[in-house]
Amino acid sequence: MQTPEIRTRTIQTDGLNQQILEAGQGPLVLLVHGFPELGISWRAQVKALAEAGYHAVAPDMRGYGGTDKPERTEDHTILHLVGDMVDLVRALGATTGAVVGHDWGAPIAWHCALMRPDLFTAVAGLSVPFQPRRAKGPPTPAMVAIAKRLGRGELYMNQFQAPDAHAMFEADVATGLRKGFYAYDGVTPTARQSTGFIAPGHSFVSEVAEEATLPPWMSPAHFAEYVAAFTAGGFKGPLDWYRCLDLNWSLTAFLQGQKIRQPSMFMVGERDPVRNYAGQHEPGLKDWMTDLRSQTVLPGAGHWLQQERPDEVNAALIGFLGSLD
Repeated sequence: MQTPEIRTRTIQTDGLNQQILEAGQGPLVLLVHGFPELGISWRAQVKALAEAGYHAVAPDMRGYGGTDKPERTEDHTILHLVGDMVDLVRALGATTGAVVGHDWGAPIAWHCALMRPDLFTAVAGLSVPFQPRRAKGPPTPAMVAIAKRLGRGELYMNQFQAPDAHAMFEADVATGLRKGFYAYDGVTPTARQSTGFIAPGHSFVSEVAEEATLPPWMSPAHFAEYVAAFTAGGFKGPLDWYRCLDLNWSLTAFLQGQKIRQPSMFMVGERDPVRNYAGQHEPGLKDWMTDLRSQTVLPGAGHWLQQERPDEVNAALIGFLGSLD
C-alpha cells in the first residue's frame, strides 16, 4: 500500500489563517494539540489514520505555530477555540467529523462535542478528562484554595495568569521547552517529574532540574521544529488560553449539567503528572459521557501520549473510529 503524503498548508477559516498538517482521504478526523505543542505532535497519528482510510488533519491552534496569533487575551476563549474547529470543518469541505484532543486540546474536543453534537459525531480525549462546569464559581480561586489546603505552593495554571508569565519561557525558549517536556514525560524519575504545584520563589521553568534532558522520543530535529516555532511566535497566545479560564467559566453557563452523548473514548498515561490535579475526574467519566466506549490507562506512560506511545494511541484511535456506525 502506498504511504499517503503528509502535507502542510494554510487554510482560511472564519477570520483566521490556520496552518494544518494533513494526509489521507475519507471521514474527517481533527487532531487538536495542547501546550506547549503544535500540529506536528500528531505526525504519527496523521500517518496512521490516513493509512486506515481517514482524512486526518492536525492544525496549529490559535496563537501557535503557523496559525494567526490574535493580540487580545480575550480572543482565546473556549468559544473562539471551538469556533475555529467548527469553521475548519467547513473550510475542509466536510459536514461532520470526529475530534481528538490532547492536553489543552482535550477540553476543546470535549466542548466541540458539547456545543456542536451535529457536527462532531465522535470525540476522544488524551491526558485530560472531561471536567464538568463547576456550579460554585470560577476555577482559578478554587485552584488557589486547593493549593493552600494542600500546602503545595501555587498551581502552575494560577502562575500563568500573570500578564508577563510568558516571559519565563521566552527568556530561553529551548530551555523552557526542554524542561517542560522532561518534567511531564513517562520515563522521568518520579522525584524529577512536575507535580503541577510550584514552590514559593520558583516558576514553572526554574523548578525543573537544570540537567533535564530531551525525552527519548524527542529527536533533536523534532525538538528544533518546536524551538523555531515558539521562538518566532512566542508564548503569549498559548498562555492567553490559561488567562481565559475564568472568562470561559462565565461564558459557558448554558452548558451547566450538559452531558456528552456521542461515542467517546479517554486515554491517559499511568505516570501523567496531570493526574495529580485532574485525575479526580477520571472515575466519574461514565456519568458524564453516556456512550463512553473505552477508558484506558497506559502503563508507564507520561503526559505526551501521542508522541511517547504512538503505536498504542494509533491502535486505540483506529479501533474507536472503526467501532462507529
